[in-house]
Amino acid sequence: MSTPAAPPVPTDEVVTICRDLLRIDTTNTGDPLTSAGERLAAEYVAGRLAEVGVDSQIVESAPGRASLVARIPGTDPGRGALLVHGHLDVVPADAAEWTFPPFAGELHDGYLWGRGAIDMKDFDAMVLAVVRDWQRTGIRPPRDIVLAFTADEEAGGRYGAHHLVDRHRDLFDGCTEAIGEVGGFSYTVSDDLRLYLIETAEKGINWLRLHTRGRPGHGSMVHDDNAITALSEAVARVGRHQFPVVVTPTVRDFLTEVSELLGITFDPDDPELTIAKLGPVANMIGATIRNTANPTRLAAGYKENVIPSRASATLDCRILPGQDQQFLEQLRELIGPDVEIEHVERQPPIETSFDGPLVDAMAAALRYVDPGARVVPYMLSGGTDAKAFQQLGIRCFGFTPLRLPADLNFSALFHGIDERVPVEGLQFGVRVLDRFLRQS
Repeated sequence: MSTPAAPPVPTDEVVTICRDLLRIDTTNTGDPLTSAGERLAAEYVAGRLAEVGVDSQIVESAPGRASLVARIPGTDPGRGALLVHGHLDVVPADAAEWTFPPFAGELHDGYLWGRGAIDMKDFDAMVLAVVRDWQRTGIRPPRDIVLAFTADEEAGGRYGAHHLVDRHRDLFDGCTEAIGEVGGFSYTVSDDLRLYLIETAEKGINWLRLHTRGRPGHGSMVHDDNAITALSEAVARVGRHQFPVVVTPTVRDFLTEVSELLGITFDPDDPELTIAKLGPVANMIGATIRNTANPTRLAAGYKENVIPSRASATLDCRILPGQDQQFLEQLRELIGPDVEIEHVERQPPIETSFDGPLVDAMAAALRYVDPGARVVPYMLSGGTDAKAFQQLGIRCFGFTPLRLPADLNFSALFHGIDERVPVEGLQFGVRVLDRFLRQS
């Protein structure tokens, strides 16, 4: 006699939880003095878990900079535990630029709007919805699941995941694999075929400051040694520069498979021809075939009629696996010998293979909910808390399942204006995550 299938997890609660989280302003400015709300969000998560009998621990790295960790016991404690992690902080949002207030959690036109809707309070809500249903119905996962809701991911994780790894690594005892952002989202090929991109690699982070020095003086004088002029010229060269194309194994696998499915030719020597035909995901994939360096901040001067002696600029650099030394040599040649380089934040790229039982479970869960699903590996152009957790020897994947409308420019919503998540996508994610965690 066959065992009856487990009843599907209810999906209504995920919308309520996600809306609650969006209404907690957890803006991370990068400055502990002006960041807000992470402790409130961690306490909200702790309360939702406590309501169904799950104990959790809130860890503060500094006043208000709070992360939360909980463990759900599995039926086989001898197996390696699975880490499921999501961050609670969000990047700043200017309400004047948005259709709806960014921290109002508006429901409109089939979407839930708000800063963090897809980065990544949607996944936080999915995890809570699944765990709460399991606790109410007596379901136990096949192995221990460690939940981590972290602070400070948007500023590199020093007050969040890296603090947990450095100071509280015992909370992750036994963890061998992990899922977090950004992966498991759909890319529509046709009515009956959708690719779901699973993150198996991500670029490294290297946040740099450039400094120039010059002779100070009066703003009314002729002046040939201006720190701002020297800095501006260097920054302009960086901002306009395209670094050489480098196709890594993960990106090659993705482009090869996508090309076959789309019926187009993939030329490894000119991958941009293929990427240009990928529609909404082209911008995200295009950033994974070369190193990038984007100027993001400028600082100089203290008075209109004073030429300063020093000027500074910040670069957000994202480095492909194996390219760190080459990138720095190329950057030095680009900016010239007289510009000082200061390393502000440096985290290495990560990469794993696209195989094994966990990958099989992801694919099976997606196909169970969407028979038109097909999984492919890809590289994330940004960085996540996986950079911290991989230091513990944990194999990390990006798997936050979402089925998206075919015409939605998903990548533009990350740190963008009018960030929003489709309600049906949230509910889809709960069903997939429930199935995945039962089978993993």
